[in-house]
Amino acid sequence: MTDPISDYLTRVRNAIKANHRIVEIPSSKLKKEITRVLFDKGYILNFKFEDVANHQGVIKIALKYHPVTKTPAIRTMKRISRPGLRNYTGVDTMPRVINGLGIAILSTSKGVMTDKEARLNNVGGEVLCYVY
Repeated sequence: MTDPISDYLTRVRNAIKANHRIVEIPSSKLKKEITRVLFDKGYILNFKFEDVANHQGVIKIALKYHPVTKTPAIRTMKRISRPGLRNYTGVDTMPRVINGLGIAILSTSKGVMTDKEARLNNVGGEVLCYVY
């Protein structure tokens, strides 16, 4: 697999389209941090990191839906930076997703964070994906 982050996003998108409650994803440090950001911003209900015998582990994500209308909290997840074309940004050119209603997840020198947190910390980095 050449792009594990795209695989992560695709698994979550497919689970949302199929109205699944839980999705299992192979674990890595970057995927754990992206999951933590999604949980902190309220896009997923809960998550759990499980270690298995092959030392890679699994991330179990409980997806969040509206209780009455059953619409998912995540409408779109779009990969921005990919292995063939990396997309880096500075503080001055930081993207705003849907005029601040969505989030851009960045990998910075101070860890994985949203675009708003990166502006506050005055750091730039690689734009991983947009979530709204």
